[in-house]
Amino acid sequence: MIDTPGYELPLLLFGGFRTLIDRLHAELARRGHPDVRPSYGFAMQAVGVQGATASEIGRRLGVSKQAAGKTVERLEALGYAERAEDPADARRKIVRLTAHGVDALGKSAEIFDDLRAEWVRTVGAERISALEADLRAVVGPAAYRLDAAGWFAS
Repeated sequence: MIDTPGYELPLLLFGGFRTLIDRLHAELARRGHPDVRPSYGFAMQAVGVQGATASEIGRRLGVSKQAAGKTVERLEALGYAERAEDPADARRKIVRLTAHGVDALGKSAEIFDDLRAEWVRTVGAERISALEADLRAVVGPAAYRLDAAGWFAS
């Protein structure tokens, strides 16, 4: 039996996501990263620990190479990323996270743990674990995609 309209589910899921992301960024600002925006977090994840080219970042984010390049330029200007020569191909540039970028991602992970703990205190550990398991079952391997910004823009 359906007791709520179908449109509420995506709105509630997005509301939960938005609440977590907004609280993350407020806390990141307090911890020394006031310039980080949600799209920058996705971009830094797309750069990864090994670094990536602008083309690779664009593919991972689901945006054009030019759009990825603009985001990388902003990350560079804020001190979160830098471009370096690719040791495998001197014609290519690799984007790498700076210590400041790595710090932002590390603090993000800590804050997400704190936010999850708040949810656990609010609704209980079993319900949060069940919610996560249910979402993994429904979403599958696509759960960890970085192309949300590109998907919203399309």
